[in-house]
Amino acid sequence: MTGVSRRIGIGAAVARRLVADGWRVVLTGLPGYDAAQPYGGDPDGVPALLAELGDRAAHVEADLADPAAPAALVAGARDRLGRLDALVAVHAYSTSTVLGGLDAAEIDRHLVVNVRATMLLVEAFAAGFAAGPGDGRVLLFSSGQRLGPMPDELAYAASKAGVEVLTRQFARLLAPRGITVNCVNPGPTDTGYAGPDARETVARLFPGGRWGTPDDAARLVAWLCSPDGHWITGQVIDSEGGFDRYV
Repeated sequence: MTGVSRRIGIGAAVARRLVADGWRVVLTGLPGYDAAQPYGGDPDGVPALLAELGDRAAHVEADLADPAAPAALVAGARDRLGRLDALVAVHAYSTSTVLGGLDAAEIDRHLVVNVRATMLLVEAFAAGFAAGPGDGRVLLFSSGQRLGPMPDELAYAASKAGVEVLTRQFARLLAPRGITVNCVNPGPTDTGYAGPDARETVARLFPGGRWGTPDDAARLVAWLCSPDGHWITGQVIDSEGGFDRYV
């Protein structure tokens, strides 16, 4: 499972749900990336989360910008667990990329981490998958960029659009191997990155008057990973509480 470094994040919430459901998980994240963002990192996040999850969780270091990292990560997780039944890719690289200030290297970094790494992770997972029919799960994450503009994050929007397209491509390719592939768009989620004004403004765009929580996304992932989710594949699921971008 990728994208786990802050205890308040979606990745940590998914890990908690999966462990509570009896899964064993291998986690990875890049704390340094979060530490460099305006919202700040969680220096004690990984060790504290591992202590919380107990012996059903382990953590490995991986920088998904490294082309060798996805296959090594999957192989290492398989060695630890004996077999892998699910891949949950929560990771994302996102920085400001605006029209008039686009930088080729920064665009490439988005595509490398969000698209290339995801493709290589899915390939490595599928290549070693050996469970029974209908038992495999791949869960990817998007951000609803097809539902409205993201003018300050053009490279991120493009890269996550690629993830949504790949969801449908991989679902068709992997269904004969007994692997479902779905993508979750959790909508605006309160992971501590927004300031007070933005929190209030965005909350008004939800009919229920509140942001999504990490556990809202985690519950959906846990269900899709359960036996009850075996018939759902190739879907981009907008689980965002009725969020209305155009109010």
